[in-house]
Amino acid sequence: MTTFALDFSRPAGQIISQYYKFLQLGNEGYTAINNACADTAQYLGEELGKIDLFDILYDGHGGIPAVCYSLKDEAGAGFSLYELSDWLRMHGWQIASYPLPSNRQNLTVQRILIRHVVSRDMIFLFLRDLKKELEYLKKNPLLVHSNEVSFHQ
Repeated sequence: MTTFALDFSRPAGQIISQYYKFLQLGNEGYTAINNACADTAQYLGEELGKIDLFDILYDGHGGIPAVCYSLKDEAGAGFSLYELSDWLRMHGWQIASYPLPSNRQNLTVQRILIRHVVSRDMIFLFLRDLKKELEYLKKNPLLVHSNEVSFHQ
């Protein structure tokens, strides 16, 4: 096989490597990886649910290993999720903040997708940094809010 592509416009290296990993790990190995990702996402969803500022929209229980949340009261919080993204970026975390589609564009959310390389230790470090920045932003509300989508995507 000289080439393999789905739409003939992109290289197929990722597909071939995924097929190789499936052959290497088997069904049980892929199941174990996906279950570990789901467990980590559910743990993160539970911990984020303990933070009073957040409204959890998706807590990891369901189809994908991810969490999605918004601020309960952005005006009362004194900062937006865009500013929180900026402050978390200083710790090395890239958390996307974006408005929902046109019929709900007044709601800004952050979404975290858990990949197989994300461990509970990493989640612990993320939560530590998140709580630190939330405390800072609550004590030092920003005067100008960035309500525009910038480099967070």
